[in-house]
Amino acid sequence: MPADEAGRSGGRLDGRVAVITGGARGQGRAHAVRLAREGADIVICDIGEPIGTVAYPMGSETELAETARLVREQGRRAVTVKADVRNLAAMEEVAAQAVAMFGRIDILLANAGIAGASPIAEMTGEQWKDMIDINLTGVFHAFRAVVPHMIERGYGRIVATSSIVARMGATNSGHYAAAKWGVIGLVKSLSLEVAAHGITVNAVLPSGVNTIQVHNEVAYRAFRPDLEHPTREDVMPLFANGPGLLEPEDVSAAMMFLVSDEHGHMNGETLTLSAGMSASTT
Repeated sequence: MPADEAGRSGGRLDGRVAVITGGARGQGRAHAVRLAREGADIVICDIGEPIGTVAYPMGSETELAETARLVREQGRRAVTVKADVRNLAAMEEVAAQAVAMFGRIDILLANAGIAGASPIAEMTGEQWKDMIDINLTGVFHAFRAVVPHMIERGYGRIVATSSIVARMGATNSGHYAAAKWGVIGLVKSLSLEVAAHGITVNAVLPSGVNTIQVHNEVAYRAFRPDLEHPTREDVMPLFANGPGLLEPEDVSAAMMFLVSDEHGHMNGETLTLSAGMSASTT
């Protein structure tokens, strides 16, 4: 859809253009609004349709449009694209639309991801494939689509969403842990390849975030296997005396830290956000 005219200025990202995957809601929406508040124009993509192995609804085109509306409320331009990160050609089209609309891509937030739960001994091939294809290969596809443009321009800020489980195993979510460990290897490898081109590549590692990836029936059963049909009310007390759930905006603050020019020395880094949970990890 057409971009709006640029609005107010004065933020740390004035004149920048950011591409955000998985931007229909949750963390992606919060990131879009935060970067727009700092002056960036935003290109947002999301799948907009169900995935068979995912137990909760995926982001919809209506939610994608709402994210764009919230960006425009900040006085910035927004473009939405329905795209599946599992498809490299689709991600190349997202990048092409961003350049066609705004003439540049300065920032990439490879945020799209899914959650799921299954013991490895019972996990289907489809569950494994969808998790790896979205949470790891999808990050590669976003990198592959955007990085050549950034190399040509000699500038870029890239942040991928990993997870605190990239520092540990995850009971009943081995496919998720494997993908998130892989994101770190991909981030560190790309950071070495593009540093000479003025591009930084980092990862954020959040613990539980207050989004639909936590608040769904499958996740509740993983948290409370002792109950046949656990509810939100059954699960939330588990977080009351621990680190608690992060809000999407908490992760957005870390994203802003990593994409701002004053922190351009950060490259190949992993920034853990866990409200204290990481005190028990290496």
